[in-house]
Amino acid sequence: MGKVQIFDPTLEAKQQTIAYKLRPKSLHNLQVGLVDNTKFNSDKLLLKIAKILEQEYGTKDHIIRRKGKATVPDMKVIEELADSCDVAIAGIGD
Repeated sequence: MGKVQIFDPTLEAKQQTIAYKLRPKSLHNLQVGLVDNTKFNSDKLLLKIAKILEQEYGTKDHIIRRKGKATVPDMKVIEELADSCDVAIAGIGD
């Protein structure tokens, strides 16, 4: 009988530092970025949130961008919103 080899497919998690920006004291007159994760109704949920933020908290406008896949970060979308928005919200659907 031959030898049995067992392989462990898990990898050690990489550590990375995440630099968060401070939360603004107010949302008044801020540009909001919305990340749609492609799940069913996530776009509708985000648009309702944007409307509430504009009417009740005075945000000036919003930009919504749709990711390619729900489970994969989209660095192009993240970078665009980081460059053009004051705050961002990632939404889910289903």
